[in-house]
Amino acid sequence: MMKQQWQERQRPARLERRYEFAEYSALSDFLESAAALSEEVGFYPDMGFGRDYVNITIHAEEGSGILDQDRRLFAQRLDELCMAEAGG
Repeated sequence: MMKQQWQERQRPARLERRYEFAEYSALSDFLESAAALSEEVGFYPDMGFGRDYVNITIHAEEGSGILDQDRRLFAQRLDELCMAEAGG
């Protein structure tokens, strides 16, 4: 599940990551947890998902070409959520 790491892209500045899940229920649980985290920190990434995966894009703050530390920490917290959904 954790094969791919976050990829930093430019133009526009963003972080991208794909998470893959063994079953839809794990994906669904992750999406619910990610939504709660987004509400908590006020970052709302772009998400696209299918039966067993989700693609997430975290954009830099509007007008900035630099990804701030808060967005990097948000990405790290999403990784932690994914690990928790996978059972460690």
